[in-house]
Amino acid sequence: MIKKVSRNEMRKRRHARIRETLSGTNERPRLCVYRSNANIEAQIIDDVKGITLVSASTLEKDLKLKNGGNIEAAKVVGMEIAKRAQAAKINTVVFDRGGYLYHGRVKALAEAAREGGLEF
Repeated sequence: MIKKVSRNEMRKRRHARIRETLSGTNERPRLCVYRSNANIEAQIIDDVKGITLVSASTLEKDLKLKNGGNIEAAKVVGMEIAKRAQAAKINTVVFDRGGYLYHGRVKALAEAAREGGLEF
């Protein structure tokens, strides 16, 4: 029998292919997105030092979100990550969609981050 590879395994393979060429530097860190069914998270990472500079998530209590798994929540997280990046003097980033399609919540987060002042 042919075994079907899970969607998450396929996403991890895509993400590994993307990460071969995409890397965050001190001048231009990486904006990484993780999406689950219930939540969405974003981090700005300096891969040279191996540290997370800024992060935002729907799991945070101060964002006061009822539902973390919808487009409105993704927009809030995108605006919050942009605001925190501006406070940390980060203006330009490299967008890492994490193997997810650039559609729906991932796209909403990216566009909200751009509206908040991040350039990528």
